[in-house]
Formats: sequence, structure tokens, C-alpha cells
Amino acid sequence: MKIKRKIYQDLLKWKRESNGKKALLIEGAKRIGKSTIAEEFAKNEYQSYILIDFNIASKNVFEAFDHLNDLDVFFQMISLEYNTRLYERRSLIIFDEIQKYPKAREAIKYLVQDGRYDFIETGSLISIKENVENITIPSEEKKIKMYPCDLEEFFIYINEDLLYEHIKESYKKGIALDDNLHRRAMYIFKEYLLVGGMPQAMVVYKENHKDFYLADNEKRFILDLYRDDIKKAQKKYSSKVSAIFENIPGALSKHEKKLVLSEIDKHNNNFNNYDDSIFWLDDSMICNVAYKCADPNVGFSLTKDGSQVKCYMGDTGLLVSLAFSENQISSNELYKQIMNGKLSLNKGMLYENMIAQMIVASGRRLYFYTRYNMVSHRNDIEIDFLLSNGEKTKFKVLPLEVKSNDRYTTTSLIKFKELFKKRIGRSYIIHPKNYKDDFKGAKDIICLPPYYVSVFLEGLDNVGL
Repeated sequence: MKIKRKIYQDLLKWKRESNGKKALLIEGAKRIGKSTIAEEFAKNEYQSYILIDFNIASKNVFEAFDHLNDLDVFFQMISLEYNTRLYERRSLIIFDEIQKYPKAREAIKYLVQDGRYDFIETGSLISIKENVENITIPSEEKKIKMYPCDLEEFFIYINEDLLYEHIKESYKKGIALDDNLHRRAMYIFKEYLLVGGMPQAMVVYKENHKDFYLADNEKRFILDLYRDDIKKAQKKYSSKVSAIFENIPGALSKHEKKLVLSEIDKHNNNFNNYDDSIFWLDDSMICNVAYKCADPNVGFSLTKDGSQVKCYMGDTGLLVSLAFSENQISSNELYKQIMNGKLSLNKGMLYENMIAQMIVASGRRLYFYTRYNMVSHRNDIEIDFLLSNGEKTKFKVLPLEVKSNDRYTTTSLIKFKELFKKRIGRSYIIHPKNYKDDFKGAKDIICLPPYYVSVFLEGLDNVGL
């Protein structure tokens, strides 16, 4: 069974609406399935297609780009090289790993204007400065971001699509799942937490009778690919990128989960020296960066504090493999403890990373809030994530707190609501327990199990008023 990706519908929409007037650029980290979905789309929706992988393209392919002044010759050379006939308005050409050959991306302007064929580009780290600084970015290009498989795609792939449909219907009705179904949904959520959404890890997991260890091997291979990419970053900051990347589990395992540069580099701990490195990780989509919002109001970015950031992994399954050694994984004891809810280490970092992953995949940026108390010399308010209802005239802040166990306090949330009460809509607690719409009698505090979060994010424009 193939993994059914929701981005396929976005590709169909692009084909229908652009009608050859724009190429489609699929951006995303390595190994999330960009090439796979592009080729599957080509096979299903076109009479013929050519996939040019710039990692392995022949000399003849690169020489073809010297003939852009005569597109008849260019297309003839490509067609002969791949032994594929091209049909006007019925063929697709895929430029795979286009960051390897920026000249091909620059050529999109002329190829699209010619109008004979459709074009899809795929690439990792495409928008990093050093990959585009010497070319003209084509305006005839629609960008779309691709993320790891989400929770719904995971449910469907392991043949639990009916349960997920029930989850969506129950959330929309504002009711909790039956206790048995809740336990089943939480079990699958924890599977997803550990396996993650990298397609190959999911395939290995399912095809090998749900073997966490074999899935972990695949994830470690992907982490090594990321490390190789980091080494290729500009020398002036590649070592800093590497230091941040390797320190992510350590930072997230602490209470505040913020990146503390003095723990990475005692001699160079000014955030201004790390701007490019943090940008690199965020822009590569390997990581998801959250910024402190100093004054939550319309436009969180207006009061963004660049000196206080949290750095999450783009895929929580990869975080598990980055955080724990192969020996810890191979014993299977780690997975057993997490699945049974008995992990002594801070599993809160896994839950919080997953919610961050879901928020980013919904198309939103990550913001959090903290307030330092000068009297007690510590933060007395900590809100994990800030969302909004998307309104301009009736703007409301929607604070999210992530709890990984059944026992927790809401002191920070209550103080935050008191501090910004006129701006606050509904507040949300993400926890392992079942759905509840009146936390301790408060109708404006909603408790969501994590498997409800994706559905909640889809309908966010209609809440919090």
C-alpha cells in the first residue's frame, strides 16, 4: 500500500488553475517524498513525463541548457536523452533536486513562457542564500511547502482510516471519543510520535511487523544525510549550524526548552552571531524555529524577540533517533517505556515537538511567550505556543499549553489570561486525557487530546471569537 499524501490535491489544483502559466516548486527537507509524489502525479495526470534528477543527470542534459535560445533543440535533446516523446500540453517535465543546478531554475522563466509543457521542480535547501545568489528567481513559479507525513496520513497508512474519520467527526461535534477508542487513538499517536512522518521510516515500520528498531535505522540514515547537508553550508557558519542541530534534544529536554547559546559556545554566545545559522536550519525545513513574542497582539512578528528561540526538529520521529543512542533503541526498552507512558526522561519534549510540527504543517509560524519575574528571578509565565483566530478587527490570541502527562498545573495559563484578558479568546491545553470543553468549569479553556490537534488547526479560523 502506498502512502496517500494530501499534497496530491494541491498538485491537482495547481495543474487546473495555472494551466501552464506557472511552474510548481515543491520545497522540503530531504527524504520527505518530494520526488515520489511528483513522479506519481506525472504518471497519473499526464500522457508522458520526464524526470531529470540533477544528482545523476548526464553531460548531454547539462549541455541541453546551452540551447535555451532555441527551445526546439532543447526539448529535442531532452526527449532523445530520456527516450520519451513529449506531447504539447499533455507532458510534464520534472526538475528533481534542482538546487544542484541553479541554471535550470533560472531557465523556468523561458520554459514556462514557451507554454508547451508543464514543469515541476523539487529540491531541498532551495531557498538558502548560497543556492540562489547568482541566479534570477523566476516569477513564473508557484511555491508549495511539503512536510513529513502528518497524523492523518499515518492513520490511513496503517489502515486506521475509519478511526481517524471518527476522530474528525467527533471533534467537529465537540464530543469526546469513547474511552476504548480514546486509548486506541492515543496508542497510535504514540506510535506516530516514535516512528515519525518520514515516508521510508513509515514503510519500514509497517512492512516489518511494526519494528521500531528497523524504522530507527532508516531515521539515522536520514539524520546522516542532514549532517552532510550541514557540512555543505558556508564555512563561516556551518560549524554553528551543526552545534545547534546536535544540541536540539538537550535544549528541549530542559524545562524552558529555549536555545541557550552559552551551552553551545561559551566564547561566542551572542545571538547576532547565530542569526545565519538559525535561519539556515529554519529555511532548510530540517528544523522548526519558534520565537518569543514579547507583546501578543495583531501580528505576532511585530514584537518578535530574536534573542529567545526554541528549535524543534521538523520530524518528531527524527528527534527520537537524535536524542537517544542506538543502544537505547536496540533494547526496545525505550519504546516500551514511551508506549506505556513510563519514560523517566522528559517525554514532554516529544509531545511539544509534535505539536510544533503540526502547527508548522498547518502553514503557521511558531511563537511562544514568557515573562520574567524580577522578584523571584525566574519566569512566572510560560506559554508554549501562541496562535490567533486570523481576524484583523476581532483579533484574539489563542494560547496553547502542551502537557505530556495527566498531572499538571495551569498557573501560567491563568496568569497569562489575566494579563491579556481583553485579547484572549479560548485557551487550549493539549494533554493525553480525553476531550473536555470545560476545564474545571471554565468554558473558555478547552482540553484536547493530541490526536484532535490537526483537526482543530484546520478549523482554526472559526474558533476563539
